[in-house]
Amino acid sequence: MTTAVNTAPDLASRFVNGILAIKPLANLAKHQARQMMIKRAQRIGVPWMQEVDQLQQRDWANDLAGVENSQINYPEYYLRPFHAYEGGDLSWQAAFELEVAARTVHASIWSEAGAQGDAKLRQSYHNILTAQISPQPQDVLDLGCAVGLSTFALQAVYPQAKITGLDLSPYFLAVANYRSQQRQAQINWVHAQAESTGIADASFDLVSIFLMCHELPQSVTHKIFAEARRVLRPGGHLAIMDMNPKSENYKKMPTYILTLLKSTEPYLDEYFSLDIEQALINAGFQTPTITSNSPRHRTVIAQVSG
Repeated sequence: MTTAVNTAPDLASRFVNGILAIKPLANLAKHQARQMMIKRAQRIGVPWMQEVDQLQQRDWANDLAGVENSQINYPEYYLRPFHAYEGGDLSWQAAFELEVAARTVHASIWSEAGAQGDAKLRQSYHNILTAQISPQPQDVLDLGCAVGLSTFALQAVYPQAKITGLDLSPYFLAVANYRSQQRQAQINWVHAQAESTGIADASFDLVSIFLMCHELPQSVTHKIFAEARRVLRPGGHLAIMDMNPKSENYKKMPTYILTLLKSTEPYLDEYFSLDIEQALINAGFQTPTITSNSPRHRTVIAQVSG
């Protein structure tokens, strides 16, 4: 049995989709979204330009060669323009800007948090993990780890565990590996698809997916849930932290802001219409718990029987 794919957007979304179907307007929206983010970074004290410039000055050839799997075939959905980058996640610009972008975007979640909003968001997720998952996992897989922000945070929560970070962008992984060297952190970085990891069955106690599902077509999300189920041991857990489609923040979002958001998130309609509970059950998990962990995010935890 598979979960029915419902991607029908509401009236406001259809209006926005109509705007974004006109390429010059879509390009303008992406440009405006990017400029809005950079201006917000300056306002809240995130040194966007300085931090990106520092990374750009480094010679990354050896870092890239050290993590890249030359046998990778990139799926079509991953090759689309994404997050206002024409090359999507397969670009140095996306990799260099991810850390400052995370601090900037998440600064608006809690008005009082400012530049610490990203750290507060991650902590809210980890508070739920430690409260609901027992015993502590010994082997942890961070699926869609990007430049390692979520991976390093998991390592801090579970210092006794062996941590693996997996991502499809070698540019992200090159930055992640560089950051792990700076931290003297022992992390296994894997360049692979989240829906086809190549990892042995029953290898992990915890699979964590942090802010990735909203970036995927529904069909791929179903495959990733099945893959997570395969690599988890009996009794293991899949934990997902992502946007909460039922949040009042999104329901009340002005059309202008929705347009900017959707211009950088091509699969948002599919994510918002996903029945994540049923999708996890269909993938072989027990009925998950779903807990709000911010005004616009939720944590979903599903366990393997055993």
